[in-house]
Amino acid sequence: MVYTVLVSRTFQKSFHELPKNTQDRIRKHLQELKEDPVTSRPHCDIKVLQDTDPKKYRLRIGDYRIIYSIDKKKVNVVELIKREVGYSRL
Repeated sequence: MVYTVLVSRTFQKSFHELPKNTQDRIRKHLQELKEDPVTSRPHCDIKVLQDTDPKKYRLRIGDYRIIYSIDKKKVNVVELIKREVGYSRL
């Protein structure tokens, strides 16, 4: 099953402020979400965020976290945050 990955403007703004090599790593991980946005596997560390409605997931990429939700065959990327910021505003 192939998913469509959609990114929010909030994500885009944070993404474009990053160095090019970090952007490339994140792009590669977003491609992984097209195949399977739920299952954690080598080079694709995914966890379900507790107490979120609708259910949200976190994809870890080094010091960065991608927060997203899934709606049918769409992966809605909500936010890109630095590790130390935490998940308090979700």
